[in-house]
Amino acid sequence: MRVAVFSTQPYDQRFLDAANAAGRHVFTYLPARLEASTVATADGHDAVCAFVNDRLDADVLAALRSRGIRLVVLRCAGFNHVDLAAAASLGLAVGRVPEYSPHAVAEHTVALVLALNRKIHRAYARVREGNFALDGLLGFDLHGRTVGVVGTGKIGLCFVRIMRGFGCEVLAHDPAPDPVCEAAGARYVPLAELLARSDIISLHCPLTPQTHHLIDAAALSRMKRGAMLVNTSRGAVVDTRAVIAALKSGALGSLGIDVYEEEADLFFRDLSAEVLRDDVFARLLTFPNVVVTGHQAFFTHDALAAIAAATVANLDAFETTGQPRHPVSVDRLA
Repeated sequence: MRVAVFSTQPYDQRFLDAANAAGRHVFTYLPARLEASTVATADGHDAVCAFVNDRLDADVLAALRSRGIRLVVLRCAGFNHVDLAAAASLGLAVGRVPEYSPHAVAEHTVALVLALNRKIHRAYARVREGNFALDGLLGFDLHGRTVGVVGTGKIGLCFVRIMRGFGCEVLAHDPAPDPVCEAAGARYVPLAELLARSDIISLHCPLTPQTHHLIDAAALSRMKRGAMLVNTSRGAVVDTRAVIAALKSGALGSLGIDVYEEEADLFFRDLSAEVLRDDVFARLLTFPNVVVTGHQAFFTHDALAAIAAATVANLDAFETTGQPRHPVSVDRLA
């Protein structure tokens, strides 16, 4: 199949080429994000390969279909950026990567927790300036603390197991409780109880209409004063303006995020020579108790190899059967 690969970075090409070593498919690597203004570059292809910040709304999907595109393959697990109802009505198949390395994201989440707690980001900057004072770097033992995990899919389960290894009490919340997670030591509770009791809250839920701004001003007001919030799921699960207000008041003790609700115009690009135009994001960066990474939790060799392999498997299956190996349809929204 001829595949237009949007939002391409050098590492995407490296891993996709390796997964496609047999040469069954022809990839055209495009650095531009897929949106209405770039959709014409898909001309002459059978499929498009998209990433988390590509736009796949009804208009873009219709434009793709009119150009002969039959398949959209996602290099990610999330599909909240795809209008699945429009895809179904247009006869466009959609495939995704259902999982790649849950350990990668869970381990990055732990890295954010440790950095925030022990002020690693501040200590690193101090030492490089010859400042070895410890004032302002006080942390706490993770052992014995209560950790709340919202969303206990594969990533959430990995995070539960790691935090249990630290000796933490783990509370969990998920519409579909998992006995395996309970066996790992987590106890399912209502969200209100999790918010009220947790010293650290980590978000691992998908972005759906039900989870959009799940952590808003009301949720923040229910949290233990001084608690830590970490989000490595999807940016819009958190109301950023509400979080800033909670940080300013001291109600929220610290924040670690690898995702941001308006990240599409920021992440995966080098903007070091430009002025940030997002005032909300810029305000976040002024807090000493905030650590931001640019959607890199997935970014390990193991995860990228798995993503590329699943992407090629979707293409192989579609070419043979007319359906991707890992389809996602409008039924998943029910």
